[in-house]
Amino acid sequence: MAANPQSLEGEAAAAFELKAAGFTLPIFRLLGDDMEAVANQLSAKVGQAPDFFRNTPIVIDLGDFAGGEVEFPLLVGLLRGYGMIPFGVRGGSKAQHASAETMELAVLGETYSRAARPSPANAENAERAAADEAVHASMLVARPVRSGQRHYAAGGDLSVVGAVSSGAELMADGNIHVYGPLRGRAMAGVNGDLEARIFCQDLQAELVAIAGHYRVSENIPAELQGVPVQIFLDQKILRIEKL
Repeated sequence: MAANPQSLEGEAAAAFELKAAGFTLPIFRLLGDDMEAVANQLSAKVGQAPDFFRNTPIVIDLGDFAGGEVEFPLLVGLLRGYGMIPFGVRGGSKAQHASAETMELAVLGETYSRAARPSPANAENAERAAADEAVHASMLVARPVRSGQRHYAAGGDLSVVGAVSSGAELMADGNIHVYGPLRGRAMAGVNGDLEARIFCQDLQAELVAIAGHYRVSENIPAELQGVPVQIFLDQKILRIEKL
């Protein structure tokens, strides 16, 4: 007897599925139309931590762009030349969006919005709600973080109870605490918090950063490696001190 095509089709294993997911991506905030200045500053920034930027998807933010027309072919070429993968823009005008689409860049919506200022009558309740939100925003990882894994605490602190392997990545809008060897990359204050800090029991990191200020392992003194430290900004200079 011939097989029923419909029954065979129903029994076939699914080849794919579509799911909604949230990702945290680096933002490249364009502030002016001087592409030569962009190239020079980008070269200096990437030079601090070239491995961090390699094959990194990135969003071009035009919200604070001071010019009119964006030279997307040149800008995209610069970013790709330094190993980054620009895939979309946010902010900007309709004309800029149309120009971005000619470079096959996606036009994205705004990710963050500013909270309304509470009235004096509701200030106490707003403060209590904000405190509760901060608690829930923090993240605890109660296991080792393996190579290739990434953990991001949006809006709060990130704490890891265990070792962080080489090739792993920790990101937090607030502080980062690692109760074990830190061998991967750790970036605190990724949303611009200059007061954020990194605390770890055993510093062996490939890269550490506070609010975009980086230091790679080659630039960390030997006496600060393999010991408990705190990492913070002092007048926008990255400092590492023994605990």
